[in-house]
Amino acid sequence: MEQRKKFFLIGAGSNVLIKDELFDGIVVKLGKNFSNISLLSETTLVAGSATVDKKLSEFACDNNISGFEFLSCIPGTIGGGLRMNSGCFEKEFKDILLSIQAVDKSGKVLTIPASRIKFIYRGNDLDKNLIFLSASFKGKFEDKQVVKNTIEFLKNKKDQSQPTKIKTGGSTFKNPIGQTKEKVWELIKKSVPLDTKFGDAEISAMHCNFFVNRNNASFKDMKNLIDFVKESVKSKTGIDIETEIEIVK
Repeated sequence: MEQRKKFFLIGAGSNVLIKDELFDGIVVKLGKNFSNISLLSETTLVAGSATVDKKLSEFACDNNISGFEFLSCIPGTIGGGLRMNSGCFEKEFKDILLSIQAVDKSGKVLTIPASRIKFIYRGNDLDKNLIFLSASFKGKFEDKQVVKNTIEFLKNKKDQSQPTKIKTGGSTFKNPIGQTKEKVWELIKKSVPLDTKFGDAEISAMHCNFFVNRNNASFKDMKNLIDFVKESVKSKTGIDIETEIEIVK
């Protein structure tokens, strides 16, 4: 791999905005060989980084393991979840992680215990050049029906508060932890006309931190909307919000 080339690893692409033109670099997407799940013990699982979050949640449920229910509401892969410490409903990847298996840019395979990783809100201190291969997770034994009920409860909660089955990149901005007690959607709501549009890119009427591709929005449309909202929130509140969605140029 040429060191001068840009490098981007993509999972499900569920929280990514990519420019319309050719990407001048190398894009890596791990295939089905990296989507296996297996039991290491009664409550310990290992999953390939290409595994869809929902599948791991279902596997845990089938094996009477709790702790993975929140993954049923995250439309991504294990690798992406590890990279950004994904989470919802008060739980994050760091809460269930035991270790990560990865390969560095020299080709060396590493096992990194969770205890050696510094997690932050929607991030961690791991080298951005690492390619995650798999990860092991720890849950708790629980009756399958109890786990299933929790999954259904969380899914219903999500469906009632967030747009689903529509073209959106998920949460656009991170909550400004430490700057204010307000959630980012509250800052957007009081700073931006919610009918703002750029081409086919618009703010979701259901949750204003979700931006929607109504039909055929371009990268420029969506980027203009993101920039406008970011600048408007800064002007109105003085708070500089950061994107949660990853923008690849």
